[in-house]
Amino acid sequence: MSRSNLHGLAAAGVSIWSDQISKAMLDSGELARRIEADAVSGVTSNPTIFAGAIVGSSEYDGRLRDLKSAGVPAEEIVKTLMASDLQRACDELVGVFETTGGRDGFVSVEVSPTLAGDTEASVTEARDWIKQIDRPNLLVKIPATPEGIPAIRRLIAEGISVNITLIFSLERYKHVMDAYLGGMEELHASGGDLSKVASVASFFVSRFDTEVDRRLDEIDALEAASLKGVTANANARVAYGLFLEQFGSDRYKALAENGARVQKPLWASTSTKNPDYPDLIYVENLVAPDTVNTMPLATIDAYQDHGNPSPTPFTEHDIEQAKVDLARLAGVGVDYQDVVQVLEDEGVEKFTKSWLEVLEDVEKA
Repeated sequence: MSRSNLHGLAAAGVSIWSDQISKAMLDSGELARRIEADAVSGVTSNPTIFAGAIVGSSEYDGRLRDLKSAGVPAEEIVKTLMASDLQRACDELVGVFETTGGRDGFVSVEVSPTLAGDTEASVTEARDWIKQIDRPNLLVKIPATPEGIPAIRRLIAEGISVNITLIFSLERYKHVMDAYLGGMEELHASGGDLSKVASVASFFVSRFDTEVDRRLDEIDALEAASLKGVTANANARVAYGLFLEQFGSDRYKALAENGARVQKPLWASTSTKNPDYPDLIYVENLVAPDTVNTMPLATIDAYQDHGNPSPTPFTEHDIEQAKVDLARLAGVGVDYQDVVQVLEDEGVEKFTKSWLEVLEDVEKA
């Protein structure tokens, strides 16, 4: 098969993950096709996406009726349906997982967003997902809230692979990387196999521009206008610079000598929310080795249609320029810390709302 645009993106070091999965994708063979034709090498899921699949279509109706007739509680029904799809997705991607030596081919499942403020409950539910799905290429998603950070470290120390989600803040990202390295150090001290643990750190991109651009629109200044559509990619590029520093450190190298792998930065929320921006603005501008870009199927199709077949990774110079662009925010009156806090709070709230809505819909079904 000839090399496609997406295969060119993968050759530049970007793992291409689908940000949705459903029974229909699995039954129709769409996921298998995209693994082959679109270089898709992973899958993520979240409550909003599963809510749409489970209650927004008829494909789960039969199984849903059976579980309800058996008196299974709504939350257990949803988790059972999710687990079935995610097991199948893991099996579809196990070839990628094995071919890459466990460096790719992952499927993510998220702990209930209602637990974002509860460390102990997050750890317990993550363990339950690992047991229920029982696949080596499963990542459990834990949000990067203050309560999520210690949960991440504990799970990594237990040898559980983790996808850290809802990262907006550069300072919080430092805590995420420290939690990963700290957990790996504990795992090594207890005799665990570091090579069996994987992790990605999911930076949410387009939402940053959405919030910052809204604030910039309220400022009547050319400098503010010049920052529109700039700061989300800048935030991600500066985060990648922090990744290079941390995973080039002696601390990481000591772990790598014992089998540890880097915690890849993952660019999430990479569909374009502003129709005035190019549809691939959060893909083509974030090409870098050892990264993941998780995209909606429409964005995957767009890249396959007209994305750069030989993309060039951004450079150290680009990272330095990104730092300048972020620093300009304060100069026009946009408070970076407030932006990232608002985005984190909204992210947890939106995922929680979707989760509660799907439980309510299942109750009514």
